[in-house]
Amino acid sequence: MYRNFKVVPNIIFGRGSFNQLDDIISQQRVAEGSYILFLVDDVFKGSDLEKRIPVKEKDLVLWINVDDEPKTVYIDELTQKARDYSSINPCGVIGIGGGSSLDIGKAVSLMLANPGSSTEYQGWDLIKNPAVYHVGIPTLSGTGAEASRTAILTGPEKKLGINSDFTVFDQIVLDPELVAGAPADQRFYTGMDCYIHCVESLQGTYLNAFSRAYGDKALDLCREVFLGDDSEADLEADDKLMMASFFGGMSIAYSQVGACHALSYGLSFVLGLHHGIGCCIAFDYLDDFYPEGVNEFRIMAERHNIELPRNLTSGMDDEKMEKMITVALGLDPLWENCLGPDWKNIMTRERTKELYMKM
Repeated sequence: MYRNFKVVPNIIFGRGSFNQLDDIISQQRVAEGSYILFLVDDVFKGSDLEKRIPVKEKDLVLWINVDDEPKTVYIDELTQKARDYSSINPCGVIGIGGGSSLDIGKAVSLMLANPGSSTEYQGWDLIKNPAVYHVGIPTLSGTGAEASRTAILTGPEKKLGINSDFTVFDQIVLDPELVAGAPADQRFYTGMDCYIHCVESLQGTYLNAFSRAYGDKALDLCREVFLGDDSEADLEADDKLMMASFFGGMSIAYSQVGACHALSYGLSFVLGLHHGIGCCIAFDYLDDFYPEGVNEFRIMAERHNIELPRNLTSGMDDEKMEKMITVALGLDPLWENCLGPDWKNIMTRERTKELYMKM
């Protein structure tokens, strides 16, 4: 049975395209009393970008903090703030920021239309009602969150996304101008998220011509950005990386990621690491899984003066280690994509622990 999957129906790409946001969302402001909910990374509070957000009198702006990865309790709090603000749902939810901010935007738009806690929807196709109209505007490139059907959340027991066709954005605005000024290390870690999930997709058992077409192009763009001529204009690199992020997200839409992402989920859940840096830490120890990709990754890291954190699991108590292993091995589709249907006999708890102990 072939999978019929949802893609973002409306996409704007180009420098300055953020200026069209007001025109885009004006089409949603039709009912009396309607308002837009803006969920904006608080790093932009007081910035020039804040002044450009087309906020109207009745709109609600919530500044969101992503120092930690999005948690289900935080999604529930933000959803409740919107409900307390008005007895009606917003006519649109706009997420502005990096991958975590986009995931928050997706998750809140879903929870405004569905009862209960976001914890109840961590998994595949558990959402019953369509989300509120929602728009994603990335200010970092690499996660592919703008293209995916997943809102990755950390709950009380697991780190697992809300995976649903209803999660997909109704509109994305890809403006490379918005990524200018991102810290070099953050830009690298986020860009490597794209590079790594393309490597995982292209070497996975779920690989097909669709995912290969997008993954190959995304991988080429990542190489141009992180291994290209140093004289390449930063503007061109930002454009390329933004497209690599989108193509990379499309690549895994019809396939899957693999061992690195599974292990990074465990790292993030127990140690609170952000997704991008967690992927980089895990990938550096996966020579047995992706030898060529890991070698190229190390060249990129050296070229961009990146020093990864070490000895993160040194002295870790048994309870935390076991929890980390459980979270990682709970992601069945990722391991099957990496190792095939017999993966449980290959990726044992002992082997997983050995990898974590190296980190």
